[in-house]
Formats: sequence, C-alpha cells, structure tokens
Amino acid sequence: MGRAPSSVLTILRQNPRARQTQIRNLTVETRDTDYSKNKQHYTDIAKQVCRIVRTKPSWEQTLLSDFPSFNFNDPMFFSEVLKHQNNVLFTFRIYIWLHSNYGFSPDLDSCNALFDSLVKVKACKAAMYFLDNTGFSPNPSSLECYIRCLCKVGLIEEALDVFSKLKEIGVKGSIKTWNSVLWCCIKVDRTDLVWKLYQDMIESGVVVDVDAETVGNLIQAFCIDGKVSKGYELLQQALEEGLEPGLVTFDRLISGFCKEKNFDRVSELLHTMIAINQYPDIYTYGEVIKGLCDSGKGLEGYRVFNDLKERGYAPDRVMYSIMINGLCKMELLGDARKLWFEMINKGILPNDYTYTALIRGYCKIGNLEEAKELHKEMCGKGYGETTLSYNIMIAGLCLHRETDEAYRLFGEMTQKGVAHDVITYNTLIRGFCKKGKIAAGTNLLKELLARGLQPSTNSYTPLIEKLCEMGDVQEAKSWWNDMCNRDLKPLVRTHGYLITGLCEQGFVTEGMQQLNEMLNSKLKPQKGTLERLVLWLSRADSFDDSLLVIELMFRLGYTPNKGIYRPLVTKLCRENSNFVETCLGDILERN
Repeated sequence: MGRAPSSVLTILRQNPRARQTQIRNLTVETRDTDYSKNKQHYTDIAKQVCRIVRTKPSWEQTLLSDFPSFNFNDPMFFSEVLKHQNNVLFTFRIYIWLHSNYGFSPDLDSCNALFDSLVKVKACKAAMYFLDNTGFSPNPSSLECYIRCLCKVGLIEEALDVFSKLKEIGVKGSIKTWNSVLWCCIKVDRTDLVWKLYQDMIESGVVVDVDAETVGNLIQAFCIDGKVSKGYELLQQALEEGLEPGLVTFDRLISGFCKEKNFDRVSELLHTMIAINQYPDIYTYGEVIKGLCDSGKGLEGYRVFNDLKERGYAPDRVMYSIMINGLCKMELLGDARKLWFEMINKGILPNDYTYTALIRGYCKIGNLEEAKELHKEMCGKGYGETTLSYNIMIAGLCLHRETDEAYRLFGEMTQKGVAHDVITYNTLIRGFCKKGKIAAGTNLLKELLARGLQPSTNSYTPLIEKLCEMGDVQEAKSWWNDMCNRDLKPLVRTHGYLITGLCEQGFVTEGMQQLNEMLNSKLKPQKGTLERLVLWLSRADSFDDSLLVIELMFRLGYTPNKGIYRPLVTKLCRENSNFVETCLGDILERN
C-alpha cells in the first residue's frame, strides 16, 4: 500500500501554476536570506579589518593569516570597507594591499567614492596613483574638484593636463575651476600660461562669467610681467563694473608701483581700498614702507610707520624688521636700536633678518665691535650660523680693512660646518686685493675653483685690476684669459685697467689691440681710461695713437681735460710744430 501524498503535494498537483509561484517565492526568500547573511558576514569582516588597520602597524603581513578562508577579492568586502573606514588614507592602503595581492579593481561606485574622498582630503598624489592603476574615468564634477585640488598643492602641470582632458570631453569647466588654474599659474609666475588660459576662456565662452577673482588674477599677471599700469587700468574698469578684486590684488599693485617709485599711484590705491571697505592691513602698509625705504625715502617710511602706531595698528615682526633695515640704510642706528628694544619689550623677538639688518648697519658706519657682539648673540640664539650672516660680517670687516679678522671668521665657518659660497670667496678676495695682499687673494681664487664652485666676474675682477695696478700685467692677462674661457664677461672698468696696464709696461701695441677689441664688442671705454691712455702713449712717443684716442674721446662724447694736451703738444712741437697745428686743429674742428 502506497504512502498518502502530503497536503502540500496534493495542492500543488491540483494547481500547477500555484506550485510554480510557491517554488519561486521560496527561492527568492532563500536568496534574500543568503544575501543578507553574506552581506552581514562581509560587514563584520570589514569592521574587523578596519580596526586592525587603525591599530596594527604591520597589518599587511598578517591579514591573510588572520582570515585564512575569507575571500578578500570580493567587491562586496571593499564596498563595506568604504562604509566603515573613517580615514580615507587607511582605505587607500587597503586598496593598495588588495591590488598587490589579488590584482583587485573596485567596481565603478567604489572607484568614484574612493577617488572623491581622496580629493576631498587633498591627497592628490594618492588620487593620481589610483587613477593610473584603475584606469577609470571620474565624472566631470569629480575631475573639476581634482583639478582644484592639484592647484591648491601647486601641481600646475598635472592640473593643466587634467584640464585639457576635461575640455576634450566637451566640458568647459566652471569659473571656479578656471580661477583655481589661473591662481596656480600666478603662484609660480607662469604668466605665459595665464594669458594662454585667458585666450582659451574667450574661445570657450567662459569669459562672460568672469568674476572679481578672475580679474584679480589677470591684474596680478600684469604686475608680474612688469606692466603695473595695465593692471591698474584693468582694476579701474573692474571697479566701474562693480567687481572688487581682493586684498592680494591691491597688495600686488601697491608693491609694483613701489618698485616703480610711483607713490602718487600708491596713495590713490590706498584711498580706493578704504572707499570700497577693503581696509589695508599690516602687510599692505609693510609693502608701502619697504617701497619708501628702498626708494631712498626712508624718513617718509618712518613717518608712515609711526603714524600707523598712532592710529592703533600693531606692527608685527616683519614690519619692525623692514623699518629697522630702512633706518640702518640711512645710518640712523640710534633710531634703529630704539625700535629694536621697542619690539622686544612688546614680546616680539627679532629673527635672523632683523639681526642681519642691524649688523649690516653697524658694519656700514664702522662700529665693528657692536656688529661682532650682535653676531655673537645671534649665533647664541641659533640664528647666526648661516652662510648669509657670516658673509655680512666678513663683508663689513673687509670694508674696514680688517681682513685678518674676516679670514678668521672664514675659518670658523669651516669648523662649524657652515658652507662657503662664491660670495664668501669674492668678498675676501676683494678685501685682500684692496690691502695689496695679492698672494692671499690668488690662493682664495684657486681654492674657489678647486672646490668646483662656479666663479663669477667679481671673483676675478679685484685680482686682475690689482695685478695691473702693481705692474704684473702678464699674471693679470693669465687670469683674464681664464675668466673669458669660462664665458664670464669682464667689466668695462676692468678692460680699462688691462689696457692702461699693458701700455704702462711698454706693451703699447697690445694695449691698443685690447682697446680695439673692446670697441668691436660695442663697449664704451671710461673717460679716465682714455685720458690715462693718451698720457702713456704720449710718454711712449706714440703720437699717432695719442691723436686717434683723443679723436675717439670726442666721438664718444667726452671732453678731454686740458692736462692731457700739454705733454702731447710739448712733445709734438719739438718734433714738428706744423704737424701739431694741422692735426690737432683738424680734430678740434671736426668735433
């Protein structure tokens, strides 16, 4: 006897369609249950992994052994990591680990999420690596954020490359993105790129959306190019149209006009700023004071400085340092020292710039003891052991012919591990030559070359000139040739020393050849050189050359002193008075 069918089977046999529906529903319920269980499993593992990554330094080496049977390559795992790992850089490390172990590539949603998160925290290098490894294409808005991120960290070439790709897919970009790229170009003084981008803006139609920030970038580009007046014209147009560029733009214009010594325009800009409620800050006034001091109007700068204090401004260390430096340039060391103590009493400590300004000032007036004391104090506070500070002290000592003390500091630099640069050597060479210590100067130049430092014209000039002055013209010629072989151009003054030096030692023909080479190089000899040359040519009885040089002086716009005629006329009269009258008369008549 057979087994009675169950009630379920009976129903299903009676209604086949109902049976199929029931099976389908059972299957879906089973799948949903399995998916939920599976998802929960991945969520649990992802949470554990996130915790391990945050707390275990070398987790990459042990993660596989911690979860030996888990499939890390499943996209669901990484998707859960993105949800539960709060630190995107940790998430990125997990991606790197997955990629290196499994060749893992996230799904599109995960790619977008991770990329956007990296960009948000300005992890541009990581975002760049992620793009290169996955090859996925972010959406345009993400790319724009990426461009702005690259600009903020100064990666201009990379930003422009992405910007080009954006334009290739037909997206012109928002004005915010254009401004970011323009500003990045401004920061690295690449105005060539600024004007190219502006042309692109015009061609793409974005120029109609320009705002105050765009105008500010263009004004600053003009200033960098030295076209401050054009920047000012653009500012006037922008203000008429209701656009008000920011404080940085005004500061750039003020700095530009200060360099041009156009302080009337500076005054106009300050009044304009106040009129549009963009009040100048300490930095702005610092630029004004620095401009006045650099233009020889230090007293006016000092007046502005004191006026600011009376109006309630609190000068910072930068402004104090600028003013102290300005007063030192005017040799007003008493006022500079007064500001020094005023600054310290306000709790503002001097920095290396402040120290070097005051040291340079004391060196300038010859108060070397005070300069030495300050330098010692500066070194004690950790500021002074730099090439710059030692160079200033060495220059001050050499200026007042204390070359032995300067050379002692030169040796102290070596002991303290402070590098000598070409300025250190040039200063000492000049100091030694000034005191007639040719051998010491020569040894320093040889040491400079032996160390592989790149010499400058000033490395050779003092030595060549002193050698000519002391009559060792052959040694001077040797160093002259070495300098020229290094593509260094001698000064006009040094040409003169060599020309007169050769003539004084009896090498008249060579001296005249040197003069001819100088003229062929479009160099204009100094008047004193030509006058000395006429005197020596006269003494050497080179009358024709003497007259040629006199005529050359007239052609160059010089009026020879009467003293150079007398010895020449006296000698020529003894030889041939008629010749004198004819030749000199012709020269004077022609000129």
